[in-house]
Amino acid sequence: MDDAKKVPLTGAAYDRLKDELAHLEGEGRTNISHAIGVARSHGDLSENAEYHAAREQQGLQEARIRQLRQMIENAELIVATDDGVIGPGKLVTISYEGEEPETYLLGLREERGGGHDVLTPESPVGRSLIGHRTGETVMAETPGGVLQVEVLEVRAS
Repeated sequence: MDDAKKVPLTGAAYDRLKDELAHLEGEGRTNISHAIGVARSHGDLSENAEYHAAREQQGLQEARIRQLRQMIENAELIVATDDGVIGPGKLVTISYEGEEPETYLLGLREERGGGHDVLTPESPVGRSLIGHRTGETVMAETPGGVLQVEVLEVRAS
């Protein structure tokens, strides 16, 4: 598997993606087919907004199915350990200068839905935090300026 194509996911995110794929390939496709059939029965397709909307929804759904398949096929399951070092799959509690602490899961957007807000490793703050530990202060260069971020806690998700 090519490193550039690997998709680092926690087991929970991997399972959520597989469930979403199964739903879209089963019930989702059935529902779209039904909606297209109902819209088609209303007559002239050239002026049938309901039909065109259903077909557009079908296209979006099929694109999501392709995206999910790609992510699942290229998934690299990550197991976060309690070594205290910030990396993908870790829960990180941080505080921006003068603000209340916030806890994030460091991972891809696909990690959302697990009970924590997600901070991606590609984001300016996420990129700056990788490799740091509890008690360290990190300067993150963002489009809005430099942010001072204090790492309050790092733990496995």
